[in-house]
Amino acid sequence: MNLANKITILRVLLVPLFIVFFYLDFQYSQYVALAIFVIASITDSIDGHLARSRNMVTTFGKFVDPLADKILTTSAFILLVGTGKIPSWVVIIIIAREFIISGLRVLAASNGVTIAASKWGKIKTITQLVAIILLLLDNFPFSYIGIQLDYIMLYISLFFTVLSGVDYVQKNIKVLNLDDI
Repeated sequence: MNLANKITILRVLLVPLFIVFFYLDFQYSQYVALAIFVIASITDSIDGHLARSRNMVTTFGKFVDPLADKILTTSAFILLVGTGKIPSWVVIIIIAREFIISGLRVLAASNGVTIAASKWGKIKTITQLVAIILLLLDNFPFSYIGIQLDYIMLYISLFFTVLSGVDYVQKNIKVLNLDDI
């Protein structure tokens, strides 16, 4: 297993730690949870850059990297719904998109095709990560100047979630063998 894939796996392993610290009740637990989330988020660009720059791109990485992103962001979104910080309907749309695209990836893989991340999918991931970080920060420092940047970013990420989902389906519908239905 190459270094890029090990970093991707590290991102997945950081998720349970993030969840534990999110729920722990001591003075700095929320800051520790935030730090873990930020570190996990940074690994997303590190593993991708490493894989491309050092010719370490693998089928495993193409499949597991977006899955690691989904595990990280979905966990955070569910935790934020549980605290009442964000509406559940937003997270339902985000998770539905993730299930649809993951299903498309599995069907494509069964036909020997690997669906790599698209530019819209990457923008979706970045906007989701920024929105989650702002929500974990309770919109700091923007709350002091009356700008709800956390919610603005949440809805921007929702837009890119839907857009990237439609884009993936349109570009990859051909990998579905609809004759088998």
